[in-house]
Amino acid sequence: MTDTTLPLGRALNAGLRRALEDDDRVMLMGEDIGPLGGVFRITEGLQADFGPKRVVDTPLAESGIIGTAIGLAMAGFRPVCEIQFDGFVFPGFDQITSQLAKFTNRHEGSLRMPVVIRIPYGGHIGAIEHHQESPEAYFTHTPGLRVVSPSTPNDAYWMMQDAISSDDPVVFLEPKSRYWQKGEIDTAERALPLHASRRVRRGTDVTLVGHGAMVTTLLQAAALAESEGVSCEVIDLRSLSPVDYGPILDSVRSTGRMVYAQEAPGFTSLGSEVAATVAERAFYSLEAPVLRVSGFDVPFPAAKLEGVFLPDADRILEAVDRALAY
Repeated sequence: MTDTTLPLGRALNAGLRRALEDDDRVMLMGEDIGPLGGVFRITEGLQADFGPKRVVDTPLAESGIIGTAIGLAMAGFRPVCEIQFDGFVFPGFDQITSQLAKFTNRHEGSLRMPVVIRIPYGGHIGAIEHHQESPEAYFTHTPGLRVVSPSTPNDAYWMMQDAISSDDPVVFLEPKSRYWQKGEIDTAERALPLHASRRVRRGTDVTLVGHGAMVTTLLQAAALAESEGVSCEVIDLRSLSPVDYGPILDSVRSTGRMVYAQEAPGFTSLGSEVAATVAERAFYSLEAPVLRVSGFDVPFPAAKLEGVFLPDADRILEAVDRALAY
């Protein structure tokens, strides 16, 4: 075991570096990802080490970036595209959902699309409009795409490499508010496959489920609940499509209660799907309805209001109290 401590952003950098070293077909594409290293410095130093033909600064044209990546994948490359901010993905949305997601099915499996779309997403950084979004439901709703989101540096390091090695297109959602959150990385051995959810805290009274940046908030809520005598189990989804329901259902069958928390608005969201599936598959184990805590069904607000919009530990604990009251 080789352990090191890195912020999540540097862990992504290390994962990209290792993928570039291991496979000459891997190349990175995006706006300002070369000498600048990207807005969040995730690709810092990579162009200097691997050259401008493998770490490519592109024009400000998301549709062109994704379309070019599709052509490169058809030619045998494994492109990794950076979308500078979550709200900037929509000019490339048609390429992702109408072309990239459908190519393999269109060719009856004979043509693979090993393309990774990196998207920093979510709030908590006080950004302006188009720089704070949670667009995951658009992509999880699209057949043909795999969608993942790490919550820890170790997951960021390994999941990035696994996404790049996938023969299917992967939307890789990076919780940008956690880029500076440090954690240990085992660089010798991955803990879980790409599409596995995991239990990050044991508990007996209520199951808390979430993904990305929200996992840290769930752990904060669980710690506060413990001080009040309530034991919360926490499940990190990790993979948003497909969803690994095994650990979630095992936990709910033990606790009898579940709360799902997310930054995205609640209507027709990932939380809606998980809640419905748990209600279908663990109905006789539930002692209370599956509850959801989410952003409100309004556009992502200005920085001064994001603290009201985004779920915090208090809103999660209020849902825990409601679940226990049944």
